[in-house]
Amino acid sequence: MIKMTEFAKRRKQLMQQIGSTGIVILVAAPISFRSGESDYPYRQQSDFYYLTGFEEPEAVAILAPKRKGGEFILFNRIRNQDEEIWTGPRAGQTGACKEFGADEAYPIEQLTKKLPEFLTGREEIHYTLGSNRAFDRVLLDAMNKIRGKIRSGIQSPLAFVDLTHTVHEMRVIKSPAEIALMRKAAKISAAAHAQAMAICQPGMNEYQLEAAITYQFQSNGARYPAYTPIVGSGINSCILHYTDNNRVIADKSIVLVDAGCEYQYYASDITRTFPANGRFTAEQRAIYEIVLAAQLAGIKAVQPGAEWCAAQNAIIKIITQGLIDLKLLKGNLHDLLEKQAYSKFYMHGAGHWLGLDVHDVGRYKSHGKWRRMQPGMVLTVEPGIYIPPGTPGVAKQWHNIGVRIEDDVLVSATGNEVLSCDAPKTIKDIEAIMKKSS
Repeated sequence: MIKMTEFAKRRKQLMQQIGSTGIVILVAAPISFRSGESDYPYRQQSDFYYLTGFEEPEAVAILAPKRKGGEFILFNRIRNQDEEIWTGPRAGQTGACKEFGADEAYPIEQLTKKLPEFLTGREEIHYTLGSNRAFDRVLLDAMNKIRGKIRSGIQSPLAFVDLTHTVHEMRVIKSPAEIALMRKAAKISAAAHAQAMAICQPGMNEYQLEAAITYQFQSNGARYPAYTPIVGSGINSCILHYTDNNRVIADKSIVLVDAGCEYQYYASDITRTFPANGRFTAEQRAIYEIVLAAQLAGIKAVQPGAEWCAAQNAIIKIITQGLIDLKLLKGNLHDLLEKQAYSKFYMHGAGHWLGLDVHDVGRYKSHGKWRRMQPGMVLTVEPGIYIPPGTPGVAKQWHNIGVRIEDDVLVSATGNEVLSCDAPKTIKDIEAIMKKSS
């Protein structure tokens, strides 16, 4: 669990970065409705949560550096016994200060009236215009009210500054508390993948494996998946973002499962591929061994000081050479790499940042150059090879084989740590767990 002292430290760090002339405004995620009175489970907007720890909707947070009356102001819902019977308890203004560390708290209904007061005398508004169109109008109306008083000597803000870059760069480096939550999320997800391997049998439906995975998530304290699980068998293993999960799993087919839970707001993201009947065919084994070798090389390349592209560079060499060895690509390694011939079989990147969002925030390049790894960064490493039917120049026995292997990797001070290492991924371990359960 992230302590309130850590949220306060983040706010202080952000205010130091923007300086005493700026002001930060954050808006909570809106409530989403399915239809009628049925609503989706609510999840707080990630930046808002990162800086406040506050999980309720209908809230606006203001950070006003060096303000005498207090730097952290929260507008939120009032306590209301009748409504809390239906939707649960609220913090109210007393709770906002006592539990979440706000210096001042006001009912959200007072936001329009009081907002100009907080903006007056500030030079820059650090806010992401366009992220909430309804609040954009509220903010611009407040600006116009201040401008209308300019003859009386009141100073209105001079500029809007996109908040995302500053906050997102903070989020790239994880604290020890964040890493502990991500380690837990990965452990829960790894156990779910092992369970999927253990129960898989030809004749099952893909959604039955999905159900087993989400059951493991929830049974271990992760209420929701971090993203819609992918359970693709046979031809569906070659669809990168397949989520229908409604095909009967055929004997001798390959099964690709990409699934990760969210634990206390932090995501995991793991992919494993295994044979439906517990035994890889010769062709499946050959492709799997290439992808596994590429993934291990990609993980090894994740080191402090290494460029972001290091994992991808290691991966494409091994995949390309492996496809040459299987005669699925023809030519010499150098020329094929230059032509990116591997992209017919491996068409995505090596991975992405991971954190409060499954595709987490943060730049991959700065000033046109790949950024370098630093301790505390967490990323995925996920090479794959996909051979759908009709792939030009590929014999039929290779068709319907899609293999991806993905782990969550922390950059440590001396190298890396695979947070998702509990998920079986060698052929020996996969076949052993599937044989044991059959």
